[in-house]
Amino acid sequence: MSDMIKSTESGLVGLLHGNNSGLSIPIPFERDIYLFDSHVAGTTFISGIKELEPHLNINDRLDFFREPDNEYDPKAIVIKTVNGVKIGYVPKDDNLIFSRLMDAGKLLFGRITNKEIKGNWVKIDIKIFLHE
Repeated sequence: MSDMIKSTESGLVGLLHGNNSGLSIPIPFERDIYLFDSHVAGTTFISGIKELEPHLNINDRLDFFREPDNEYDPKAIVIKTVNGVKIGYVPKDDNLIFSRLMDAGKLLFGRITNKEIKGNWVKIDIKIFLHE
């Protein structure tokens, strides 16, 4: 019986059990590519943005979602916190190429680089990244 166990510890069974006998499995190459500096547009139209602002921190990740049925801009990209709270949009002047990339299946996201309150406006600066 011990011969049977020894013989199964090589090859595929050994690989599955972590005894890869010198075999290496390539790890997929992933990276985040910095694309552009921008800001979050439309924060003045977000209900509760001033209450949310203290919970937004420098370097927080922001998720991007396409909104092709947006009545004001068919290239609209919604920006949400990782908890799914909408905080605004990628500015209309910046979204042409980003919307095309997202429509082609690319994953884009943002990171907060700066924030400040200017009267009724919460200004949130971001960096936009492509995850590949």
